[in-house]
Amino acid sequence: MQSHSSEAATCAALLRGGSLSFHAASRLLPGDVRRGATALYAFCRVADDAIDTAPPAQRAAALADLHHRLDAIYSGAPLYHAADRVFAQLILQTPIPKSLPLALLEGFAWDAEGRRYGSIAALHDYGARVAGTVGAMMSIIMGARAADVVARACELGLAMQLTNIARDVGEDARAGRLYLPLDWLAEEGVDPGAFLANPIYTSGVRAVVARLLAEADRLYAQASLGIAHLPPACRPAIHAARLLYAAIGHKAGGPAFDPVAERAVVPAVAKLRLVARALAACAAPVQPVTVIAPAAVHALIAQAALPQAAPRRRQPFIWERAENRAVWVLDLFAALEARQRVGHVP
Repeated sequence: MQSHSSEAATCAALLRGGSLSFHAASRLLPGDVRRGATALYAFCRVADDAIDTAPPAQRAAALADLHHRLDAIYSGAPLYHAADRVFAQLILQTPIPKSLPLALLEGFAWDAEGRRYGSIAALHDYGARVAGTVGAMMSIIMGARAADVVARACELGLAMQLTNIARDVGEDARAGRLYLPLDWLAEEGVDPGAFLANPIYTSGVRAVVARLLAEADRLYAQASLGIAHLPPACRPAIHAARLLYAAIGHKAGGPAFDPVAERAVVPAVAKLRLVARALAACAAPVQPVTVIAPAAVHALIAQAALPQAAPRRRQPFIWERAENRAVWVLDLFAALEARQRVGHVP
């Protein structure tokens, strides 16, 4: 069996390999929160891959195995994967209710079924499970459990999921998956079967993707209101994650871009600017949090928020500490940009 430190390193490698943007943003987090976020990401990544890579006939068994693994994690006897054991350690230290990862697994079950979504509300129900849950669990890891702040974290997860759907619309279609709202496709005269049989970025598909990204931007704007109420040391990373993911959506929805034919990627030099914007955003005045969360995340808020959260006292943003953490991120993006210029990174 691996040592805890080597298991944690395995989980960190999963994060680096799975999402450079999320990995870089996580480096802005304080150490204890970053370790918790890495453990959460690793379990989610391994669970998602277990369903996504299983042959259709074996997906039910893969899902049953994930439920068995989650039961073992919450009983304090995690099984064979490093991600399980590191996530179990997180559960010992952080009061994440089991209902949240169970909801995540329900979303994966919908993927295994090949479920499609008739409306944006139905798509939000899916996004709440596979991404809103992650936002709620991250709130708990950061110690921010007031209901309005948890709501904004769930909305950030929803927005990121919509961005992922827009970015991956071509890849998903070629794999026989469709997440675009069916009623929006019908309004644009797009036949789902015909699109899956021959994925082409028609004007109708473009209109639906644009509408999806507009909804994502609305949710990003609402989510940003909650970031100022997070612990000061956590704000730069969450601002950075929000800006980096939104930029992916803006690239995918650009007038000269075809997300069916290629995958949207934000250049490293642009990421440098976004990290700088994230740091600047931390000093912005606090805005009242009065917006109403989508119905899809109401259950998550009830599960993650404290019944009576203590009043939050505004703490000053500590520029020096944030800048020290930002140096690593800026160096990472600068190195990536250099590698892209010489053709080492696609």
